[in-house]
Amino acid sequence: MTHLSLKGTALNRRRTTTACCSALTLALALGATSCSGEPAGPAEEGGALAGQTVTVAGVWSGAEQKNFQKVLDAFSAKTGAQTRFVSTGDNVSTVIGSKIEGGNAPDVVMVPQVGVLQQFARQNWLAPLSPAVQQSVQSNYAPVWKSYGSVEDTLYGLYFKASNKSTVWYSPAALDQAGVQPPKTFKEMLAVAGTVADSGLSAFAVAGEDGWTLTDWFENVYLSQAGPQKYDQLARHEIKWTDPSVVNCLKTLGALFSEDRLLAGGRNGALATDFPGSVEKVFGPKGEAGLVYEGDFVAGVAQGEFNRKIGEEAMFFPFPAVDGGAAPVVSGGDAAVVLKEGKNQKAAMALLEFLATPQAAEVWAAEGGFLSPNKALDLAAYGDDTLRATAKSLVEAGDSVRFDMSDQAPAAFGGTKGAGEWKVLQDFLRDPSNPDATAAALETAAAKAYGTANQG
Repeated sequence: MTHLSLKGTALNRRRTTTACCSALTLALALGATSCSGEPAGPAEEGGALAGQTVTVAGVWSGAEQKNFQKVLDAFSAKTGAQTRFVSTGDNVSTVIGSKIEGGNAPDVVMVPQVGVLQQFARQNWLAPLSPAVQQSVQSNYAPVWKSYGSVEDTLYGLYFKASNKSTVWYSPAALDQAGVQPPKTFKEMLAVAGTVADSGLSAFAVAGEDGWTLTDWFENVYLSQAGPQKYDQLARHEIKWTDPSVVNCLKTLGALFSEDRLLAGGRNGALATDFPGSVEKVFGPKGEAGLVYEGDFVAGVAQGEFNRKIGEEAMFFPFPAVDGGAAPVVSGGDAAVVLKEGKNQKAAMALLEFLATPQAAEVWAAEGGFLSPNKALDLAAYGDDTLRATAKSLVEAGDSVRFDMSDQAPAAFGGTKGAGEWKVLQDFLRDPSNPDATAAALETAAAKAYGTANQG
């Protein structure tokens, strides 16, 4: 996988301003910033894009789709364009490929994986983003987000929605019962887990049935323990998964996974628990465990499914630092891209110009279940203190943020149920006694997947 330079290419301010004023009268219809730097007024009734329909494809369904539709409705109100959302399910690449082949390509796709965005760009499916979007990204996003949205220094993806995958959620009542405080280091977290277990409650609910959660465990420990440079090298498969840093990370994880008493249901129970089930074990009516690791989206399940009040009955602490390293900030996100085969290029690019504004992010931020990497979004837009805290840590991490490593990998290695990294880490959870063998199995799967991807 080609490395994307974090430096990117500096925008030519004069050229960008000229292009903005000549080609982006649309931006004035978006309630964004005009070329002079003054806020633009709202679109007149009817709007500059009246009569056009933008088709947007993405993985979202349920509450996420409903909340994103509110963003699309705000775009329609400002521009006059209509929108239509199409849910792709998890296999975005296959679905979009089929639609392009069938002559029915959507105009915009919300892409959840860096690897898929890169694949789309190299297949020449994507339109480079407009100067207005580039200017917004340059001004309001940490350079790392530009990097993840770019291929060979061309910006194709705008990260509209992000997640903070470095949060450990807990029941305050469980920690109070055990007489412990949230830990600052991984070693302290193991001690806290042991004390919680001694108090009569399982410590961690681990969602081992969903292999992606295990990749997230690995990534947080590895980023803190091995550091950002090694993380980037491993994500690009520039070092092998048999590297000592990988083995060391597996040994660290094994200190938790090998202790059945620290896991709800032991290792076998963890392997039979999916992500929603892991949240239920902590925040559901039975209260079987005290802690669950996963991203900020745990809050949505705890609140929406089990009516837990976030910040009181469900709280988090940052994933703790490992072996003296910095506390990790691992993120995921959905990037908006414009397909060349779409029928409404002008309106599609206008939608991305809107999504690049803090006004668009405010719509979803008020509804919850959403974080924005846009630094221009006022933290007050988030509905509660917990969301504000997770959003603040994501934005303040700046270029130390690292995108989910498995999402950067070829899907055969980092994103396929029952195969690749997911399967190998499930096997490791089942038996964590041989980290070297696990590292070798990871390297075998990675070499095959990256080799096939490079040949393609």
